[in-house]
Amino acid sequence: MKNVIALFVLLALLAITLVLWFSKDSMTGFDLGSLGIILVIVAFAVFILGRRIKSWKSGEPQEDELSKMVMLRTSSLSYYISLYFWVFLLWLKDQVAFDQEELIGTGILGMAVIFALSWLFFHFRGVPND
Repeated sequence: MKNVIALFVLLALLAITLVLWFSKDSMTGFDLGSLGIILVIVAFAVFILGRRIKSWKSGEPQEDELSKMVMLRTSSLSYYISLYFWVFLLWLKDQVAFDQEELIGTGILGMAVIFALSWLFFHFRGVPND
């Protein structure tokens, strides 16, 4: 139950941040692209929140051995891929004029997308027995 409350609070903070972001006077193409990625990540978080609430209401454990192993594999793979993603962003910064704030924002959004894709990979593929 603690994880559901924490995820709900995180989504509420994200919604407040998006409202503040929309109150800006002008939005650039980069802002719109970032907003699209953020909305996809929010949809992913709402999906996970819905699954956790559904399992909580039906009396099932929220985390069993399989879900813990999927999360463990997901976190390790996404961390490994994210390191190479940051190396790519640093290389790209040398090639193209990038603002530091845009670089860090792109890196953080990229890490979230990599995590979501890793979770989807292990969720549908399964976790091999070691």
